Amino acid sequence: MADQQQPRDGAYSRKAGTFTPPGQPVFRSFNRLGLWTLYMKEVRRFFKVQTQTIWAPAVTTLLYLMIFTLALGGGANGGTRMVLGVNFASFVAPGLIAMGMINNAFANSSFSLLGGKIQGTIVDYLMPPISTGELMAALVGAAVTRAVLVGLAVAAAMLLWPGVSLSMAHPWAVVWFGLMGAILLSLIGVLTSVWAEKFDHNAAVTNFVITPLSMLSGTFYVIDNLAPAFQAVSRMNPIFYVISGFRFGFLGQSDIGDTNMAVLHGAIGLGVLNLAVAGLLYVLLRSGWKLKN
Repeated sequence: MADQQQPRDGAYSRKAGTFTPPGQPVFRSFNRLGLWTLYMKEVRRFFKVQTQTIWAPAVTTLLYLMIFTLALGGGANGGTRMVLGVNFASFVAPGLIAMGMINNAFANSSFSLLGGKIQGTIVDYLMPPISTGELMAALVGAAVTRAVLVGLAVAAAMLLWPGVSLSMAHPWAVVWFGLMGAILLSLIGVLTSVWAEKFDHNAAVTNFVITPLSMLSGTFYVIDNLAPAFQAVSRMNPIFYVISGFRFGFLGQSDIGDTNMAVLHGAIGLGVLNLAVAGLLYVLLRSGWKLKN
């Protein structure tokens, strides 16, 4: 009997007639199936209402482009006003794409756990046999997926406006700052959903934190036009580096520099900030704060 093959963890043995002993983990390392299942659940949730979650932001952002180009650019064909060596429409377009991405990343991730707490379905997130890291990865991954889809939809809408050029000078910056910005706002969104107890709390963070930081991040202007004190405040805004770095990827110029080395410091800083926020979120999720009590 000793040389008989023992059943795998979690498997049922007909000869032995036993399951895995209680308290013994079935998944000892990485639960790929659980991670993928939760990720697809979150993706399908926003994709069922894709008109609202993907295409509506593209239309809204196109309206922003039209209004600000006509009001500040001076014409319908991209305007006569030049900013950073390009017409105003081409200057503002990358910032609007990045802003649409990060706002929708936050909107997606800030709903999941909060909706579960309010509707009484939070157990669906806490009981499955997935680790804290896998729960984080699924929620953030789904939010980043929505951000990327919104970015592509917004970029396609931008091309409908005359005078807009979306040729990329540094593709690495477009990818890096786009992903880092989406991940940062996704992490903040999950933090918000952990802290919030009702939708009013979520709306307060959106209206009084995320929207001001997005609108005052240099999306529609260069910070050199601001007073020195306000320039210093702008440089403390992490979304400023997301917008400027993303714009650098398209134009080859930005508020944080005109060379790869100048922009690299902002890229590294965003990566470090994401790690710090992810560490904080991991600790809170693992402790069960405002989720299990």
